[in-house]
Amino acid sequence: MNTSNNKQTSFLQLIEMHKGILYKICRIYEDKKEEQQDLLQEMILQLWRSYDSFRGESKFSSWMYRVAFNTAISYFRKENNYKTSGLETYHDLPDELHAVKEKEEQLAIFYKAVQQLNKVEKALIFLYMQGQSGDEIADIMGISSVNVRVRLNRTKEKIKYIIKTLGYEF
Repeated sequence: MNTSNNKQTSFLQLIEMHKGILYKICRIYEDKKEEQQDLLQEMILQLWRSYDSFRGESKFSSWMYRVAFNTAISYFRKENNYKTSGLETYHDLPDELHAVKEKEEQLAIFYKAVQQLNKVEKALIFLYMQGQSGDEIADIMGISSVNVRVRLNRTKEKIKYIIKTLGYEF
């Protein structure tokens, strides 16, 4: 029984250390908070179920990315509930708050554009935003570094195009 408790404790510590990864993946794949929470729970469940398969040959975070992305992709396919939310406009705010709201709108537009990407493009952008190197992204996604660079450049251009088609430009 002690081994089981050690395993749970170890797992929970690792999840706590890397929970930001999970939250960001949820934000990329789901709009609404409730749906993000459902996806988060599903990812944690799949991570727990797969925990025995983690052999330590790569960093825990790399393994976690892979399991979380696969879970998000499966969940997204299963739910198939792509919905966009309208962006609010803000009037009569102090200048400081207006600047904050403007940044929030830009971020919302960015996430709206990212949600229109395919599953591989979403993963690439997410890992890139996390500061992962091309080699780390290649390792996590199981593709070559050259392929990562090519796909990442194409994905960035696609995001710019989507944002323009949404009627925005930054």
